[in-house]
Amino acid sequence: MGKRFGGVSLAFAMASILAVPNVHAQDAAARLSTPVAPSDPSDVRDMETVVVTGVHPGPGLWRVRRGDHTLYILGTQSPLPKSMTWRSDEVREVLAEAGVVLGPPGVRVGSDIGIFRGLTMLPAAMRAARNPDGATLDELLPADVYQRWSALKQRYIGRDRGIERKRPQIAVYELYRAALDANGLREGGVITPVLDDVLKARGMKLTPTTLEVKIDDPRAALAEFRKEGLKPEDVSCLRETLDVIERGLPQVATRANAWAAGDLDVLRATAGQGSQLQACMSSFLQTDTARKRGLDDLEARVRAHWLAAADQALDAHPVSFATLSVNDLLGTAGYLAALRPRVDAVLAPDEADAIEDVDAEGIDAATP
Repeated sequence: MGKRFGGVSLAFAMASILAVPNVHAQDAAARLSTPVAPSDPSDVRDMETVVVTGVHPGPGLWRVRRGDHTLYILGTQSPLPKSMTWRSDEVREVLAEAGVVLGPPGVRVGSDIGIFRGLTMLPAAMRAARNPDGATLDELLPADVYQRWSALKQRYIGRDRGIERKRPQIAVYELYRAALDANGLREGGVITPVLDDVLKARGMKLTPTTLEVKIDDPRAALAEFRKEGLKPEDVSCLRETLDVIERGLPQVATRANAWAAGDLDVLRATAGQGSQLQACMSSFLQTDTARKRGLDDLEARVRAHWLAAADQALDAHPVSFATLSVNDLLGTAGYLAALRPRVDAVLAPDEADAIEDVDAEGIDAATP
């Protein structure tokens, strides 16, 4: 998805998706800040932005109204500060009343094979994660790109000869995660535990909004994917991710800090910046394997599926709750923008109280 397909991006999890039924792939790295021009790898410096720690409130909740029903949406951000604690009082209060809690948009790929037979395909999946014919990254990548990769790998991963045989998208994602960890950032572990805790206490389950996509021939798909060689999109994915690791982490940290502090001005100013994840996603969606199986239009299908779930929640429940990427809430082409014509009002966290205060004053003034 110029979108995240949860847990890990499809671009980074092709093998796992095809090998084991019911694997989620939704919103693992969010869009990152605008990549900067690449530089000499020897000039890479430690991240200058300090990542916040301690207890922080997050950005508050968006409110989507249809009649007297309200869908509350929490904007999510990845990565987030590794040592922060989220003060989730507002979310817990809404969850205590919600008739339904929607999971994030995404796609779940399944097949007719059972789980035990699926597990027997894991060796094939692992082979699909490697470059065809045992090729290594130094044999596949342009020399300047490999030089940058090698320097950053040494810095954040160290000696790992196995990673050199992995496909560029998978290898660079592992490097990106290692760089996040070294700079006080992480993906996941902040929001989900809170939601799970409240749902468990209420005896509720998360209502999935994932699109079900069936693959009838997972073994054949894996075999085809293993044969597909390096494409320009693969190199673009790796190159742009290296840009972020070399020079973009301060902007990534600034956005993570802004989410923690609930600084909507910074989040708005940086909304939609960057195309690193989109480049990586497209490298999978443009494979023959994906196109032949109807996986090349997933973004539009996943969005339509989530919108239908949101419509149903608004119609059926006075209070409902969902999570979406902050970029989808602030951008002009995201899920919230698509939902806006279908509802009566959409209020950002910093708009809601002011508008409600005005409404309350109007009611008071009209009361005899």
